[in-house]
Amino acid sequence: GRAYLLAMVTPDLVGRGLHAGRLIKALAPLVGGGGGGKPHMAEAGGREAAGIPGALARVATEVRLQAKQES
Repeated sequence: GRAYLLAMVTPDLVGRGLHAGRLIKALAPLVGGGGGGKPHMAEAGGREAAGIPGALARVATEVRLQAKQES
């Protein structure tokens, strides 16, 4: 019943401002948890596995938001 999220960002995208830790921090609350990490890789865990589809659906939006912030 637990949820686990893992985000990885390639070095070229890290160079363009994407950050796996910030991505995970934005998605973790959707699964009832928390997490963090480094620019290249981050992890989160939560108590609400039912939130996984919503978290996955939110990934593209969060990536676009990070890209805009760095522009």
